[in-house]
Amino acid sequence: MSSAIHIENLSFGYKGNTQKVISRVNLQVEQGNRFGIFGPNGAGKTTLMNLMTGLLPYTDGSVQLLGHEVRKNKKLSNTLFGFVPQDFSFYHELSPVENMEFFGAWAGLGKKQIQQRTDDLLNIMSLQEVRNKPVNKFSGGMKRRVNLAIAVMHEPRILFLDEPTVGVDVQTRHAIIHYLKALNEKGTTLVYTSHQLKEAEDLCNKIALIDEGKIIANNTLSGLLKEHQQEGLEGLFLALTGREYRD
Repeated sequence: MSSAIHIENLSFGYKGNTQKVISRVNLQVEQGNRFGIFGPNGAGKTTLMNLMTGLLPYTDGSVQLLGHEVRKNKKLSNTLFGFVPQDFSFYHELSPVENMEFFGAWAGLGKKQIQQRTDDLLNIMSLQEVRNKPVNKFSGGMKRRVNLAIAVMHEPRILFLDEPTVGVDVQTRHAIIHYLKALNEKGTTLVYTSHQLKEAEDLCNKIALIDEGKIIANNTLSGLLKEHQQEGLEGLFLALTGREYRD
């Protein structure tokens, strides 16, 4: 199976900080995977995701999405993936329809495509009744669904998800995970990070653990549990990254 993401010897550090946040990372995510990236606070998860999506520039190493180097093909790369960041990435004073029209046009969709995708996604996300209301009046769960709908407007082949269900109720979390699995069954590769480890066990078929900017484990969940004699992802996480507090 060919790679959705191929990373070689990737390193990154912020200006003024001699310590690398990401240190010589090598990682391959095959197309069609539901791939989870986990680690303690400050381990480098979000930084790695921001490097993969081109939000942070890198000079050391290589990041390829579907065979295209991100730093050399930024415009093309942006059409290949969608990104659901932990922070809301929409205009709060606009309605779902207005947000989706804006981001659909930004992604290069035509007017008819935007209208069709907007209708379809608002139905899927159960947001039709509030389609014309300002998003700043919405609950946290409704805002998460708007965030997700915007990210998949252009039907990306890779979807990056950074804490996509943080702060939502059980029903919304279940609905979002169900939708993500349906997307994956249609061929979308998922790259996901979260502190919801029980949710991760249900969603991910392969995982990587990162700590201090380095990949310390990378395999199927069942393979890692067997290798380290653990019964669940939480136990595996603690066994490999320790139990001390992380800031």
